[in-house]
Amino acid sequence: MDRMQELCEILNRWAYEYYVLDDPSVPDREYDRLYDELRELERETGTVLPQSPTRRVGGEPVKGFERHTHISRLYSLDKAVTEDELSAFFTRVEKHGAPTYTVEYKFDGLTVCLTYEKGNFVRATTRGNGVEGEDVTAQALTVKSFPLKISYQGTLEVRGEAIIRLSALEKYNAAHPEEQLKNARNAAAGAIRNLDPKVTATRSPEILFYDINYMSENPVASQEEGMEFLRREGFKTYPYFKICKTFDEVTEAIDEIEIERKKIDVLTDGAVVKVNEESVRAEMGYTDKFPRWAIAFKFEAEEAETTVHSVRWQVGRTGKLTPLAEVTPVELAGATVRRATLNNFGDLTKKRVKVGSKVLIRRSNEVIPEILGAVSEEEGGVPVEKPLFCPACHSPVAEVGANLFCTNEECPPRVVQKLTHYCSKNAMDVEGMSEQTLSLFYDRLGVRRFSDLYHLTAENLQGLEGFKEKKIANLLGAVEKSKHIPLDRFLYAIGIGGIGRVAARDLAAFGSLEAIADLTFEELVALENVGEITANAILNYFANGENRAELLRLKEAGVTPFVKEKNVGVFSGETVVLTGTLSSMSRPEAQKLIEEAGGVCANSVSSKVTLVIAGEKAGSKLDKAQKLGIPVVGEEELFARLGRKS
Repeated sequence: MDRMQELCEILNRWAYEYYVLDDPSVPDREYDRLYDELRELERETGTVLPQSPTRRVGGEPVKGFERHTHISRLYSLDKAVTEDELSAFFTRVEKHGAPTYTVEYKFDGLTVCLTYEKGNFVRATTRGNGVEGEDVTAQALTVKSFPLKISYQGTLEVRGEAIIRLSALEKYNAAHPEEQLKNARNAAAGAIRNLDPKVTATRSPEILFYDINYMSENPVASQEEGMEFLRREGFKTYPYFKICKTFDEVTEAIDEIEIERKKIDVLTDGAVVKVNEESVRAEMGYTDKFPRWAIAFKFEAEEAETTVHSVRWQVGRTGKLTPLAEVTPVELAGATVRRATLNNFGDLTKKRVKVGSKVLIRRSNEVIPEILGAVSEEEGGVPVEKPLFCPACHSPVAEVGANLFCTNEECPPRVVQKLTHYCSKNAMDVEGMSEQTLSLFYDRLGVRRFSDLYHLTAENLQGLEGFKEKKIANLLGAVEKSKHIPLDRFLYAIGIGGIGRVAARDLAAFGSLEAIADLTFEELVALENVGEITANAILNYFANGENRAELLRLKEAGVTPFVKEKNVGVFSGETVVLTGTLSSMSRPEAQKLIEEAGGVCANSVSSKVTLVIAGEKAGSKLDKAQKLGIPVVGEEELFARLGRKS
């Protein structure tokens, strides 16, 4: 066993030199000799140590990815594309003092989260929705740019970007002419999310680490400390890392990245700016989606010229008609673009787009194809006519501002889009119910309403093209599962105008559909995320007889939205703000304990807050609480209430 320990230590050091430092100290044959010795000892003893490099060999294919909940949520980043937006971010930060900032490359791959317990690597997951992701441990074990054993003995989550170097992509494509990978972003995601780890290994992915997501003991006090920790423990990081004090220094660093990014071997589409100090981050907190203390500055998307061949109109679930241009295929940001959208008829006119026009096209944020405008008007270009009737159902079109709307609520593509939204992941989450499937059900089974979905049977689906016994069972099971869904997701699913996920969550706090239907205009506009237009949309929805009838049909079909139960405990009825640094645990851990004891944690101090818990170096939140007369207690009182020892 001692010899196995020694071999693991030597081989892992050599692998770190080769894969992380890019500075090997021994020839490959020497590594292979000791590797073979270790593998033989493992065969003889039947023991494989947790840190053994033999664990990195691709194993057997997995049947599917298990879901895993992250210890601490992995937030996405808010984006800025102009200097004004970046300046607004600085203005918000400076309300919390004068922190320093870090600037790093924003790599374009697949975010992964690695977990360690007592120094041993135990799991790798994708980011997923930020709360839970897919377990890709078998795939990650083929990657050699992270350690299997570290010195830190607490529980740790580290965050990185799985990438495939541009040179590795070129090499792979040369060796696999029958399977060309179009771009490094999709290649990285496809490698990590491939069910066969051996396929993952052939694509040579790496992981570049940039963040500590969770530390159970001795958390770092800054981004700078976090990066030093990652490098010290053997994680591969990108060498560019700037600490800046002023807006000008940050913009200079961003300009440097924009120039240098075209020379490096990794796909990148921006720079990430973060507040360095953890104490200021804790003060600023999070929105529903993003940390308030970080932002991604996105560089100008790649652009190209192409020609418009035709324009057709798409009908969305609100009835809005959107012009879709068919263009000469053009390679853009690693993808072949054949279609591009314009926002509305007014946008089409303003940009002087005609059939036959040469136009400038880009992938907005390198995702959505967008026409920026005509670069020349070819002789014989044909103006795009404003449709007077819906192209799908031929009903009259109404013009509202720059937008055109089909006036027929029963317009087929409009109905299909409503059904698609209802079944989408963040709504009722009916897995397998795609737009294509719902179009088929509309045409062949007469599905028109949400409630029709709950009357589908195996007999209905048998005989439809592509519907075998297993697919039918899975789809009907997903429909049945959707009957019991949180109220906020149901409110989002039914498509009330202006109700997004955040407003739906606010409304769900009233406890039931009946209570929401009884709200007055004044009560609705008093909500933080509901304005006058949305308030009227809510009132009109519940005043509509067909909507009320559909809600009744859903109820009779067994759809019973529920409000998530609140925990009951010593903090029940309390709205709590944490500020400053706690000596014995992180703020997320304290927040979790408070919520488990029935409390609600808020990010900012307001008249609705009933208690502030102040740690060391508490700042403006403490001052505001004292001005408002809100009770303030320290860490000892927190633990006393929880019945724990500090």
